[in-house]
Amino acid sequence: MAFESLTDKLQNVFKNLRSKGRLTEEDVKAALKEVKMALLEADVSFKVVKQFVKSIEARAVGADVMNGLNPGQMVIKIVNEEMVALMGSETTEIQLQPGKSITVIMMCGLQGAGKTTTTAKIAGKLKLKGKKPLLVACDIYRPAAIQQLQINGEKQEVDVFSMGENHKPSDIAKASLEHAKKNGHNLVILDTAGRLHIDEEMMEELQEIKKDVDVHQTLLVVDAMTGQDAVNVAKEFDEKVGIDGVVLSKMDGDTRGGAALSVKAVTGKPILYVGMGEKLSDLEQFYPDRMASRILGMGDVLSLIDKVQASIDIDEEKEKEMAARMKKGKFDFNDYLESMKQMKKMGGLASILGMMPGMGRMGDIESMVDEKQLSRTEAIVLSMTPAERENPKLLNLSRKSRIARGAGVDIAVVNRFVKQFEQSQKMMKQLPGMMGGKRGKGMFGGMKFPF
Repeated sequence: MAFESLTDKLQNVFKNLRSKGRLTEEDVKAALKEVKMALLEADVSFKVVKQFVKSIEARAVGADVMNGLNPGQMVIKIVNEEMVALMGSETTEIQLQPGKSITVIMMCGLQGAGKTTTTAKIAGKLKLKGKKPLLVACDIYRPAAIQQLQINGEKQEVDVFSMGENHKPSDIAKASLEHAKKNGHNLVILDTAGRLHIDEEMMEELQEIKKDVDVHQTLLVVDAMTGQDAVNVAKEFDEKVGIDGVVLSKMDGDTRGGAALSVKAVTGKPILYVGMGEKLSDLEQFYPDRMASRILGMGDVLSLIDKVQASIDIDEEKEKEMAARMKKGKFDFNDYLESMKQMKKMGGLASILGMMPGMGRMGDIESMVDEKQLSRTEAIVLSMTPAERENPKLLNLSRKSRIARGAGVDIAVVNRFVKQFEQSQKMMKQLPGMMGGKRGKGMFGGMKFPF
């Protein structure tokens, strides 16, 4: 998971700071030296690290901090604030044209960065905001690029415009605008060709598109796993083509995080989105303050709430009904399946817990959460009849034996699960204050965890 190593190192530095009743200037400098090494190992630009540490030190050795009641916490607060500033301070949105005017977005990047998939992800995001997108296949070189865009467009229920592989990308872009006007599209997203490395041919092609078409936003997709190289790519694209923002793909991989911390400082261009998985829904708005909290191991409750609200597909009345039943301890196995469905849409239990403050390192959480066990319990519930799911009291020995055979587990596993479920019912009945009826209140807006 992104930032895991960096988070571990910073957590150890902060632990040492908190353990000291008072801080000397030498304590702060020693801690910042470790912070510096951690950032460099995370592949953050050396110039960025140097300025970052210098800014923290200038604030951290002041009298207000050194003589404060909790100087260790104050230093951590300063690190957090400087990290937010480093990544841009404010969240940046894609600038869309007002009213019925057509917004043209050109996507660019190197081959293998995930540009075509990201293009479809952004189309889906903006469609949810009321836009009518048109995806345009301008990559005429890569085998199956057009087909990939068409498949992703179909999944997102977004139209795709293509003229095949025998037309110039700039001509395809111009023709797509006419198509958009005739068919009521107010957003055109151009999926351009990438190369294995930056070359003049690619840059000239992008420049020609911008010359022939009024491009309102040029977004660069870079692979976060390439670390500092991603920042260098962004800088070169900006100098030769001009970009308005960056999308970091593959942030869910084993990346050190240097790109996220360096892009804004080096290029002056904001990060708009981060790709957190291969699914077309796995694209998150980039919030510098939330990202800083994740990096520093402080959790990210706001993003968790956003995930919950985006994943809930039940109406208000059904949600109120479920909350009322839970208050009375009538949470049944159908509710359990619903909670499992919601949890999967949010990336799984480990992903959810990783956003909660105080839950520690993501790697530790992933080792604690047994996703296979969760799949086994789901199989147990799916092996029940509808009547058994609604009324767990029907589960006698013979029924449990049948369920165990259906789920492919030992009957002892079924017995243990049913017992735990009954205990959960009792707990929910005792904690009615946690089950709010309105979305956004109570158990994370109606989300029910199966444990």
